[in-house]
Amino acid sequence: MTKTYKIPIAVLTIVMIVLSLFVAACNQTDDDDEETLTPEPVKIVIGNLTDLTGVSANALVDLDAALNDVVTYYNESNLIPGVELEVIQYDTQYDPARFIPGYEWLREKGADLIWNALPPGVTTLKSRANEDQFPIFSATANVKPEELDGSYVFCLAIAPEYEAYTLLDWIANNDPDFPTDRPARIGGAAWSEAYSDIWFEAAKAYCDAHPDQYEWEIDYLTHVKFNWETEIEGLKDCDYVYVPTPPQNFMKGYRQAGYTAKFLGTEVHAAFHGMIGKSQLWEEVDGMIFLLSAGWYNEDDPIMGLVNNLLDSYHSEDEANGFRINGGAYRAVMRINHLCEIIQDAVENVGAKNFNTESLIDAAKSWTFNYEDVENFSNFTETKRFSQNYYAVFEVKVDSTNPHTWEYIVRADDNWVPQVTNP
Repeated sequence: MTKTYKIPIAVLTIVMIVLSLFVAACNQTDDDDEETLTPEPVKIVIGNLTDLTGVSANALVDLDAALNDVVTYYNESNLIPGVELEVIQYDTQYDPARFIPGYEWLREKGADLIWNALPPGVTTLKSRANEDQFPIFSATANVKPEELDGSYVFCLAIAPEYEAYTLLDWIANNDPDFPTDRPARIGGAAWSEAYSDIWFEAAKAYCDAHPDQYEWEIDYLTHVKFNWETEIEGLKDCDYVYVPTPPQNFMKGYRQAGYTAKFLGTEVHAAFHGMIGKSQLWEEVDGMIFLLSAGWYNEDDPIMGLVNNLLDSYHSEDEANGFRINGGAYRAVMRINHLCEIIQDAVENVGAKNFNTESLIDAAKSWTFNYEDVENFSNFTETKRFSQNYYAVFEVKVDSTNPHTWEYIVRADDNWVPQVTNP
């Protein structure tokens, strides 16, 4: 006979409740375990070709700090989910013979890309990067734009040739001191090297194309020197003078001789503001015009907000002010942020685990940066390799009551100026 056992309903209810709580607890534990088992992030390595002990080491301190700060910021903020950025560096000592060994060493150590802030890094490594189909992202490239077209060198910066055209065009159309009854007389002095050679050639081409605006007085492209007496005398009748770098000896001598031309400068000169201050030459520099590729420390747009935030977050007050006083170099944060945005795009396109140099190059070729309401402020294409399309024009306005000398640099034009690509 089969016995049938009846469990009282009350007992059965209690058993079901306990069982459901147990199952729920087990499920919750499983979920918690799944949440805590976060996969290891994919490491993307940036190989930094820098100068720690050579002639440009002092200038590279600010640039290397900018690179490390941006990478730290991206990692701490998890801006590229599933990825950890890492920087490894190689000291080139600014010796052209060390760039190829440095490139090879960084790749052997696992670099997924090269970051370069030194002119020889482009001219020395362009062919090797093209042969290896390996990306180099550079903060500078002292070559003509067509020399990089379609290459594996992506210059997150300006082209010296276009920089010269743009500055002279802006001055002729906007500077209130520009002569109205004759062409302006313009000239310059500099050490002969790739950047200055290209800049002067382009400036003279612009003057030749606009004889109603400019008369190219004279130019001096010299060997390395610090005494500029001959050049000062040759440029005494100019309305505008492109000054050499380092600029302090030339500026001091030119003003002491009683000459009044307005000084011209670019990002190259912005790196020497600290020297100008130490030499107590701000009065001599008053009125100087700068064509720059990014805003300045006294501005609060998104990029300069990031620059100042990183300075204040990762450095003491004295250190942060030291970077600002030194000049424009730490503002390379903008370019490095662009690099990280391109990495971010590549990861979004293929996933962190599938990231490789090919996906990075594809992302770079389609990358565009809009600066607030300025569309295509910077971009690359299948062939375009200099990113910058707009500039900012600043001037020096000395205010001796202001203890922050970096605030002497103010906008001469509130608008971003479109790049001029032909003389």
